[in-house]
Amino acid sequence: MDSTLQILIAMVLYMSVVIAIGLWFTKRANQNSKEYFLGGRKLGPWVTAMSAEASDMSGWLLMGLPGVAYWCGVSDAVWTAIGLAVGTYLNWLIVSKRLRRYSEQAGEAITLPEFFSNRFQEKRKLIMSIAAVFILIFFTVYASSCFVTCGKLFTTLFDMPYVPMMILGAVFVLLYTILGGFLAESVSDFMQAIVMIVALTVVVVVGTISAGGLDAVVSNARSIPGFFDFFGIAAPVTVDGVQQVADGKPLFGAAGSYGALSIASCMAWGLGYFGMPQVLLRFMAIRSEGELPRSRRIASIWVVISLAVAVFIGIAGRALFPTALTTSSASENIFIVMSSNLLPPILAGFIMAGILAATISSSDSYLLIAASALAKNIYQGICYKKASEKQVMRMTRITLLVISIVAMLIAADENSVIFTIVSFAWAGFGAVFGPLMLMSLFWKRINRAGAIAGMLSGGIMVFVWKLLIRPLGGIWNIYELLPAFIISCLFIIVISLITPPPSAEIQNEFDLVAGKKKSAVQ
Repeated sequence: MDSTLQILIAMVLYMSVVIAIGLWFTKRANQNSKEYFLGGRKLGPWVTAMSAEASDMSGWLLMGLPGVAYWCGVSDAVWTAIGLAVGTYLNWLIVSKRLRRYSEQAGEAITLPEFFSNRFQEKRKLIMSIAAVFILIFFTVYASSCFVTCGKLFTTLFDMPYVPMMILGAVFVLLYTILGGFLAESVSDFMQAIVMIVALTVVVVVGTISAGGLDAVVSNARSIPGFFDFFGIAAPVTVDGVQQVADGKPLFGAAGSYGALSIASCMAWGLGYFGMPQVLLRFMAIRSEGELPRSRRIASIWVVISLAVAVFIGIAGRALFPTALTTSSASENIFIVMSSNLLPPILAGFIMAGILAATISSSDSYLLIAASALAKNIYQGICYKKASEKQVMRMTRITLLVISIVAMLIAADENSVIFTIVSFAWAGFGAVFGPLMLMSLFWKRINRAGAIAGMLSGGIMVFVWKLLIRPLGGIWNIYELLPAFIISCLFIIVISLITPPPSAEIQNEFDLVAGKKKSAVQ
């Protein structure tokens, strides 16, 4: 049997299982919007942890991160991975319990914009509107990165044109999201998290052996200036973005410097977790806050292993296929190249399903949360408060379609770099919602004006720093999340302190959630 056909059969079998999960949960998901958007707050600790991390990491884990390591060495990839690992643990440790409790206390909020609006007891839903708009913007960008992953995967495997393959992947994700809702998404994400970590482990083990062992991989990395240096960075010699090759070897220039500013910039990725809706919703959806410590341990172990293996795949890939991928965009295919060249076709097909697993687990989360922002928070919450559950669900599906079309248009560029797209959307969520989430949960004095100022200043600064300041280079070449996060914190604090404090009712609710006051029921 043709190897390409074997790969295709394996992937189709995997997709069939995913679709079956969606069909199984369709009836329950469509009972009402609470079931559709939050699974009725009934997720167990394993599903909560694994689905949170699978939806968070996406195809970026299997393609973007290994691609960075393959292209310029360990520094960018490792420091980013360390920041993400620390951010994951702190988010589960600090935010999860308080948010689970507070979201239920604050009017049984089932979306992030609804939680923030209820937290400050808004009559005019301005916070809800601003939050929903930012979610629509950044999740549309996020979804496009997933569609790019689908396009690159199918193009590399089957030698087919990029755009039709990208659209095919996007249509599958859209249909699946419409079908099953949050519960189907979370359960399939649990399965996909397992597939992802198995796929990573198999490829890194086989790749290391094929390259001649661990010593050979490390020796090759050390032979490239700055490639295996935590405080330096490799500099591929390029012409029009294409790395040059001489005598069968890729050309690198002198190692670049990598100081404290660069390290802080990469580790700032960890700050994004405090504002990441697809993770925060899992905190809100778990059936009991007492199960969160177990979820934290599961999630932290999964993340550390997955990130470490993904980085090493890029290092091993450079030893095995040094001249196969000669642009920054193409380098993100190293996982696919290693799988298809080193494994039997049928096994490679299931490994490729790991990439689809990562992509689907993220894009369905992104689409669902973005749709909820418009249908639940803007349409029903603001524009048409008497909307029935049936009308909300219809608006959700229309929104899913529109967002998918816009994301496909963004993803139409074949030379898109997944890492770059993800980093921008990640910065957006981290700066808009991260500071607000932390202070909403832990600072009694924050008020509605401070919340609005924090969201707007954080979101605007992401665009300003990315488009106007960072291109200046030098000391300004900092990942936009770090300055935007700081600016958002400052605006929240200053505006809250110079404006009237929150009402006694809001402060009493804060004390109740914090455990400083007993509820009337008790």
